[in-house]
Amino acid sequence: MTTRHHTKLVHEGDYVAEVDVELIDSGTGWSPYLSLDDAYKIDDVREALRREDLKAATGLARIFSLTAVAV
Repeated sequence: MTTRHHTKLVHEGDYVAEVDVELIDSGTGWSPYLSLDDAYKIDDVREALRREDLKAATGLARIFSLTAVAV
């Protein structure tokens, strides 16, 4: 079983978060997959962005604000 670093993008409203996670590759048909802690981390970031709680979200991920370039 090996792990590798990966950055998941979470888009919610006017924000995008880069969440650092570890993908677990066990060589089975279900690989690669996230640990339960990393899955909860992604869920926590998504919920914080929905509430627009940027302080909580930035504690778990890098947060970016989206702006429209053209309409």
